[in-house]
Amino acid sequence: MTTLKVATVGAGYFAGFHHEAWARMKNVALVAVCDTALDRAEAMARDHGAPAAYDDPEKMLTTERPDLLDIAVPPAGHRALVALAARHGVHAICQKAFTRSLAEAQEAVALAKAAGITLAIHENFRFQPWYREAKRLITAGHLGEIFGAHFRLRPGDGKGPRAYLDRQPYFQTMERFLIHETGIHFIDTFRFLFGEARDVFADLRQLNPAINGEDAGLLLLTHGAGIKTLFDGNRLADHAAENRRLTMGEFTVEGSAGTLRLDGNGRLFVRPFGTNDDTPHTYAWSAKGFAGDCVFALQRHVVDHLIDGAPLENSGEDYLQNLRVEAAAYQSAKAGARVKV
Repeated sequence: MTTLKVATVGAGYFAGFHHEAWARMKNVALVAVCDTALDRAEAMARDHGAPAAYDDPEKMLTTERPDLLDIAVPPAGHRALVALAARHGVHAICQKAFTRSLAEAQEAVALAKAAGITLAIHENFRFQPWYREAKRLITAGHLGEIFGAHFRLRPGDGKGPRAYLDRQPYFQTMERFLIHETGIHFIDTFRFLFGEARDVFADLRQLNPAINGEDAGLLLLTHGAGIKTLFDGNRLADHAAENRRLTMGEFTVEGSAGTLRLDGNGRLFVRPFGTNDDTPHTYAWSAKGFAGDCVFALQRHVVDHLIDGAPLENSGEDYLQNLRVEAAAYQSAKAGARVKV
């Protein structure tokens, strides 16, 4: 295989980033777009050079016979679309939040495994360039022994009765929101940077009465090496940034040799232990696409796996561990106690 034929399902807000990335990727042919609203599928296909549009994913797979199906719809549709890809023997990337529950995700992963297809999850935060660079610095020992890290989520998009309606209106009706939809990004990123989480403590609350789920809270993880990570999320508060959706907040890693800090503009700073001044850390990243072009990076990663056999970081099987941590977080919040993963 030298060129991957990609078909997509979903033409909503975030799907636009998926299609923009596919359209400029080498070794990829975007062959079709599907959406329940045919006019939206036609517009997305036209904007990104796909020759066909559908409102029936079964018909699209039968007609186009793609190599890969990119599923970019809300969680309620994930299991059925993974099952459809499995029946057609088509590899799949599925958007997060992956399915509606751990049990449903396990079913989807089992269907893909039984069919012998690759199932990857579109968990793109770990592919953001500042986290790839943080991983490089940590692995190279620049921060010494790692003590812990914390992320302050402050996108400022969750206030008032119209919160989320302009971009992703289904956010308002999700029964589990902050951790299931947003915090899951950082569960995965913390695992990428610091290893597996062994226990969880969560304190969650709802601030905006216009939504169904929690939109603020704290999530404390203990990783296998004893490293502590804290996700401090509040979707109503904001942070200093030219674009508050670029990093969605601020990140700090503390180690025996120094501290690494990410600001809201994608800049990294290192302060060696015992000094008082942050030093800007220069690294390369692109302002294209979403959040440092992480959608392109993730999709390129999957393409490289399918074409060249490169190792795959974001398999459905691996992603189940994120959902086990998530389940423990909600159990912890309900019990008011630390829970083992």
